Amino acid sequence: MFQKQPPMRKVLYSLIPVFAFSILLYGWRSLVITVTVFVFGVLSEYPFTRLRKKKVSEAVLVSCALYALSLPPAVPLWIAALGIVFGIVFAKNVYGGFGRNVFNPAIAGRLFVYIAFPQALQRSFLPPWQPGLPWRFGLEASPDAMSAATALVSLREGSMPPLFDHLLGFRMGALGESSVLLILLAAVYLLITKTANYKLMLSSFLSFCLVTLGLSLAGFIPGQGGAFGSLGSFLLSGSILYVCVFMVTDPVTAPNKAASQWVYGVLVGGITAAIRVFSLFPEGVSFALLIGNTFASLFDELFSKKSKKQREAAK
Repeated sequence: MFQKQPPMRKVLYSLIPVFAFSILLYGWRSLVITVTVFVFGVLSEYPFTRLRKKKVSEAVLVSCALYALSLPPAVPLWIAALGIVFGIVFAKNVYGGFGRNVFNPAIAGRLFVYIAFPQALQRSFLPPWQPGLPWRFGLEASPDAMSAATALVSLREGSMPPLFDHLLGFRMGALGESSVLLILLAAVYLLITKTANYKLMLSSFLSFCLVTLGLSLAGFIPGQGGAFGSLGSFLLSGSILYVCVFMVTDPVTAPNKAASQWVYGVLVGGITAAIRVFSLFPEGVSFALLIGNTFASLFDELFSKKSKKQREAAK
């Protein structure tokens, strides 16, 4: 049924520990959301591949996994399903399917539901399980739990959550974005297996760090512990690491030329930091990545090394 794509399968392998940790934090709610997304994602892909007389690609499984793990734990299932249908249909298959899409389907689906249903998504964050407490099944949630603020919202208000909780992942957020250690381990695996491009990963994260540090030194980022304390919280909060490792490195929607990959990463990281600080949205990496997707082919054209004959023909 599925078209075999070994690189996509390796991305799925790297996400297994992240998914398992999301079940530890939020119980079976994580599994229910993920199953819902996979079912609707594959069903959305199938009619288009059948029309083209092709098999469903394993890339759709990666899109489903990345999208599901980017959602808050109490998201209504119908919203989760609607987002992945939008991403697979309108951000991928209307462009011709795998390899021809301009925008990352997972990030497009995530942005669609966050813009279309902002209040429902904001109320869908839950405090995670903490060591020392009884594990919960996570199939029910109280309204009081849903009123808690995420780490990025707290940071904007001037409070700085414990960095150790960010590092281990015991903080509020989307299902798969919280554990810095697991995401870094996934990054190492993807780089060792040559599944992900280090230029894209490194340039996007370093530019985010530099722009964030500059804004923090300039006093635009509130928080305790000075500029570097605020910087640490900003780096470990939200989904910046998650997106840099798993989505910025998407080989289809990212540039192909080495020079353009550095520029692309710098653009994504810098815009992410600026949106976080100056816009109403506490998280800006999704917008930044779609902007980067828009310019990816242009960067390849601008930074391509043309042969002497091509340069003469262009004159």
